Amino acid sequence: MGAFNHPDDFAAGGIVEKFVPGAPPPSQRPPLKVFTQEQFCRMAFRPREHVVYPILREKGLAMLYAFRGMGKTYLAHEIAAAAACGGSVLKWHAPKARKVLIIDGEMPGPDLQERFKALPGKAAANLRVLPMDEQELGVTLNLAAEEDQKRVEALLGDTELLILDNRSTLVSSGRENDAESWNSMQSWLLKLRRKGLSVLILEHAGRNGEARGTSKREDVLDTVIQLKRGEDYQLQQGACFEVHLTKARGIFGEDAMPFEARLEIRDGVTSWHVRDLTDVETERVEELTRESMSVRDIAEETGLSKSKINRIQAKLRTEGRL
Repeated sequence: MGAFNHPDDFAAGGIVEKFVPGAPPPSQRPPLKVFTQEQFCRMAFRPREHVVYPILREKGLAMLYAFRGMGKTYLAHEIAAAAACGGSVLKWHAPKARKVLIIDGEMPGPDLQERFKALPGKAAANLRVLPMDEQELGVTLNLAAEEDQKRVEALLGDTELLILDNRSTLVSSGRENDAESWNSMQSWLLKLRRKGLSVLILEHAGRNGEARGTSKREDVLDTVIQLKRGEDYQLQQGACFEVHLTKARGIFGEDAMPFEARLEIRDGVTSWHVRDLTDVETERVEELTRESMSVRDIAEETGLSKSKINRIQAKLRTEGRL
């Protein structure tokens, strides 16, 4: 695009630039644009609508992470389906239907197909998948490489939400914990954001429970979603986890509060059951109090502070539950 030449080249609707469609790119990089406060504040930006409220806006970058086997791919597919049909998932909803592309670098084709069959049928027209397991032998994808980034860009078309599942299988450049190895990927994500795309990246949690790799990734992300097991989780519960927004740019109040989600699959159809963590904690304290456990023992069992347990017990007595 043409350069910003003079303050007088500014209009209320934005910058007037000398741009000729189809013109060849300049031989050198375009100059950087600098604005006065007045000029920038007069620019007419279109409000960023939500792709999935409240966790992901247009031109938004987000990450979902958890330990292996917790159900993050299930949840990512449900987020994709909600965005593709203007539906709901957990406590979140998509205001309107959008075009979605999932790039899957991990799951075997038959397992991925089974997951997709369980998604809402009305999402099918807007939801596409690029499964690496179904590519020709020798075909690989490294999203830290510019050549492979361009291969993906050629497939995007009118895609509005891109889901990458997961980073460790789709990026192979440098040491995982090396911040420098993230630079190429970050530049690409920012490029996609400028083009109007929203991106959700899936990531495994490391041994310390935090997302694997460099923490530098979180600098450019709007939202970071962590899934973790509750203190009393049992294996037979399946995909049951707490949902925490560890970074929530522009998300406030009840929308930012953690909650518990449990997945059920009946007759090949998935459904989620959601309840506030305060309800979960209250039920657990009530149960342990009825077992005549002391406040100290309940604190050790649940990880809650003694003062919080005392407040919960006082509330339970007021309600006549103790």
